[in-house]
Amino acid sequence: QVQLVESGGGLVQPGGSLRLSCAASGFHFSQYYMNWVRQAPGKGLEWVSGISGGPFTYVADSVKGRFTFSRDIAKNICYLQMHSLKPEDTAVYYCARVGTYNEMDYWGKGTLVTVSS
Repeated sequence: QVQLVESGGGLVQPGGSLRLSCAASGFHFSQYYMNWVRQAPGKGLEWVSGISGGPFTYVADSVKGRFTFSRDIAKNICYLQMHSLKPEDTAVYYCARVGTYNEMDYWGKGTLVTVSS
């Protein structure tokens, strides 16, 4: 079955960096568009970044120039490299697969990123 497992979250100081990972299994990873979505405490879901089945990536304006989405097809893992982190980046970060009808049909359980001094 489809599984997505995030890791790499933690506590980091403002200005610091983290790399999140999402290990995928149970589907042809290279053929699907993948998203990172986050949810800050007390707020709704916010799309952060997406990567196509090809080499194209997209990022939200709020993280442009600071976050980079990549994937390792051989390992079935995608990554969210985050630099210059701000307190407002504090959130649970989820990876999600985009299904046939452009819906996010599978989600991981999330990994918590806390940016605080």
